[in-house]
Amino acid sequence: MECETGTTLLQLLERMALRPEAVVVERNRAIVKSGEYGATRLDQGDELELLHFVGGG
Repeated sequence: MECETGTTLLQLLERMALRPEAVVVERNRAIVKSGEYGATRLDQGDELELLHFVGGG
């Protein structure tokens, strides 16, 4: 998925319809704390890995 430079992680998660509290984001091989999603701006060439937790019974 592509996004504009300067987009925050929070904006990206919202665009993907993912709840921030249910996702762990790794950016360039470093885990980003969920409280920093709104302040973390993406740059060209960033590599992201998203781990989405789902529950069930």
